[in-house]
Amino acid sequence: MAVRGRSGRTIPAMKLGLQLSNFTWKGRGPKLGENLATISSTAEDVGYSSIWVMDHLFQIPQVGAAQMEMLEAYTALGFIAANTKTATLGTMVTGVTYRNPGFLCKQVSTLDVLSGGRAWLGIGAAWYEREHKGLGIPFPPLKERFERLEETLQICRQMWSREDGKFEGKHYQLKETLNSPQSVQKPHPPILIGGGGEKKTLKLVAKYANACNVRGDSPEFVRGKLDVLREHCERLGRDYNEIEKTVLLRLDIGESGEKASEAVDTLGRLAEAGAQYAIGYLVGVDKMTPLEAVGRDVIPQVQDL
Repeated sequence: MAVRGRSGRTIPAMKLGLQLSNFTWKGRGPKLGENLATISSTAEDVGYSSIWVMDHLFQIPQVGAAQMEMLEAYTALGFIAANTKTATLGTMVTGVTYRNPGFLCKQVSTLDVLSGGRAWLGIGAAWYEREHKGLGIPFPPLKERFERLEETLQICRQMWSREDGKFEGKHYQLKETLNSPQSVQKPHPPILIGGGGEKKTLKLVAKYANACNVRGDSPEFVRGKLDVLREHCERLGRDYNEIEKTVLLRLDIGESGEKASEAVDTLGRLAEAGAQYAIGYLVGVDKMTPLEAVGRDVIPQVQDL
């Protein structure tokens, strides 16, 4: 449904996705499975369109100490898939360095098949050097990581096509791009590229992706990044309107929803800036009452901004 924004122009109603980035919950490890299942099914029940997990191996500094609990992303998504029915599922976002591209495509394809067509491929160039060095994963320079990211996107698109022959790249060589069973979604699960780098990341979005994800720092920040994306689309001959514009933000609505109106206002301003989908870490998600308040006080409002 389209709605009228403060500027007078028509903006689309916004979808909400839940990002799970902190797994240090009450009961810790022994209760993680039970808590994750309850949070995921409740998020779906209250109206979240999607559920996302970070693709990290150590907790990141922006959230807490490296020693805090961190689940492997695709194992967690498979578990979430088994405990939900309709929410789409993805990583926010997979680091290109962690997995061989053919294996990554196989993981996403498997998630898509077993979830009944609910997988996303969220991907980026990776950045957290400590976990790479800690677990012995190569961490090449930024330029090479972007080269690998583009080749990975090419490999995934080839594996999701009828072409099952060779792939010969600078960094990856595959003798067969066989992928069976193929994804349920056609032509493939949606590809989301995370990051707001204006020279490389947003250009890759324009060239390969179905969605972008930039930080929802402010309406001005989002508008500026989307203007750059539009310019890349124009230069490449890509329809800008084909790309779903998503933002990543921290959502704090209070334990019982007392800050819900502020959150709705923030989301409304981001929607006016061009964001169509807000994917957010929800403060206090494990207490459950913030989740219930989002369903009661936020989602109906952003569907009717």
